Amino acid sequence: MTTPEHAPDHAHGLWTHDHMFLGHGHARAERRARLVAALTAGVMAGGVGGGFVFWPPGPVLGRPPQAPPRRAPGVALATGEAPVTRALIAINVAIYLIGAAQGGIWLFDSGTGTWVPKTDDQPSLAIGALAAGVNWGIAGAVFFPSHSNNQQVFLAFILAGLISGGIAVFSSVWWTYALYAAGIMVPFTYVLAAFGNRLFAELAMLVPVFYVANIAVAYSLDRVFSSGFRAREDYTRIEQEQDAMNAQIEEQLQELLNARREVEASGRKLTLFADRAPIAVLEFDANATVLEMNPAAENLFGYAIGELIGRNGLQMLFPVDEFGVNDSWWRDFVTGVRPATLERLRCVRRDGIEIMCEFTFTPLVNDDGDVISIIAQGRDITQELEAERLKKEFTSTLSHELRTPLTSIIGSLQLINSGVLGDVEKDVADLTTIAERNGQRLLDLINDLLDIEKIESGKFELSPEIVSLDSLLRDTLVLNKSFADRYSVRLAMAEQLLPPVRVEADPKRLVQVATNLLSNAAKFSPEGGTVEVTLELRGDRVRVGVHDRGPGIPEAFRNRIFSRFAQADSTATRQKGGTGLGLAICKRLIELMHGNIGFEDRTGGGTTFYFELPVLSDNAGAKVAQQGAVQ
Repeated sequence: MTTPEHAPDHAHGLWTHDHMFLGHGHARAERRARLVAALTAGVMAGGVGGGFVFWPPGPVLGRPPQAPPRRAPGVALATGEAPVTRALIAINVAIYLIGAAQGGIWLFDSGTGTWVPKTDDQPSLAIGALAAGVNWGIAGAVFFPSHSNNQQVFLAFILAGLISGGIAVFSSVWWTYALYAAGIMVPFTYVLAAFGNRLFAELAMLVPVFYVANIAVAYSLDRVFSSGFRAREDYTRIEQEQDAMNAQIEEQLQELLNARREVEASGRKLTLFADRAPIAVLEFDANATVLEMNPAAENLFGYAIGELIGRNGLQMLFPVDEFGVNDSWWRDFVTGVRPATLERLRCVRRDGIEIMCEFTFTPLVNDDGDVISIIAQGRDITQELEAERLKKEFTSTLSHELRTPLTSIIGSLQLINSGVLGDVEKDVADLTTIAERNGQRLLDLINDLLDIEKIESGKFELSPEIVSLDSLLRDTLVLNKSFADRYSVRLAMAEQLLPPVRVEADPKRLVQVATNLLSNAAKFSPEGGTVEVTLELRGDRVRVGVHDRGPGIPEAFRNRIFSRFAQADSTATRQKGGTGLGLAICKRLIELMHGNIGFEDRTGGGTTFYFELPVLSDNAGAKVAQQGAVQ
């Protein structure tokens, strides 16, 4: 009994005695051949046997008909009068009909009412073999008793030849041959023992031995056939697997070829990028030996490629410097296997001129963590440092040579305009007022330039302390009232009362930020408009908002509104005044105080500029106050 995983698939092949599955094409051809041979033998045997069994009494093999008053048992058996003969005939007919029905290639399907192809041929083959054997066996049993001894011996040899010849037809499935041989031997052995002479009776005892020997031969051939079929199927499977493997290998080779082409293309791109890069690119090994360099490196250091390849780059390009690239720094860098950037590195050209460069060193590491090579990228920053030095000199000139006398001039003009020095004519007073206003604008520009320079250079210092933000905003509104009156704009607090809020900030710089936002709102508000100031708590932060009804911020200007010298409309700005540095300074001041600044459109038109600062808790306020007292 086969298990589900070994159940035969009759629609595609044949299972042998050891559950070996035969291929669809070869197994079906063999099956059809055996089936046709069995059915042909069955038809022949059935026809011959039936003819002799049912033939009316008459001459048998040339003998004249005799009608003795008493017949021998063999004659009764041959003429079909014995009960045994009738039983054998009935069995023969039944098996033959079953074999004929089962051996058909087409069967009637009662469910669909149609003839359908038959897929399971193994039972048909077995029944057909049994039917063929029974036909020959019954035919021999019928003919044997009514003939002479010589003829009986000849008939026995014929049946023995049929039994042995069946090995070639049915031995591929040994138990099918066993059914076939049993069908011949059982009836014939019975007749041989019951109706033969003494010699035939003794031979009947040897028939089972002959039967077992033939079964053994058929079994051995079955094993040989099974091995052959298995080898053939294995060879076919191996051939198919080899074809699939060859196709897979070909596909992988094509993929590798494509990958190689992509790598080569990427390599060419990288080489092109390095050759055309405006910065110097050098490749070192772990010992600082120069392996490769691009044309920009040649231009930077003045060496040809052949003069540096294979030589120590530390000795050729970087002089011994306590703070530069020396042997100790290089060893630590290679051991650490991490990129490093040197913003100011002193280098020496081939002509002996020292230049300042900015270099980035990046190690290339394999899977084992070993450094394969080091890529160095550098650029000359000598001119940038010189420009920075000139800018500092200019800043110093503004601070000492321009701001100091300008402050004195503005002070003198303020004395004249205030009437301390006596009354002046109206025309003169108008001129001095304009001169004072323009001088103040120039002083504001100088102060803004100095502030932005200090902030960007990292030299700007704040003096943080505890500030009551609501009180500071009220004072700022009073300080900027005269400026707003100049543009016929009113500064006002929001309708709701400002909550008392304390922050840690530099009060002088915080007033500068608020003043800048209020002055901008006043300049761009329509005449008769109102600039509102709000104070709103948002969790652990407080937001100060300055709301105007101006024209708003153009979309193209929004992303650079906090940049230096940024102005939405230079013409309008000249009419309103301003340098374009105010918002840039405000942004940096608020960020230094751990806050953030921004803007948003106001409902109904206009813009809201705001900044947010962390709210100071009571514990933090006490700590800051204690630190201030200690200082």
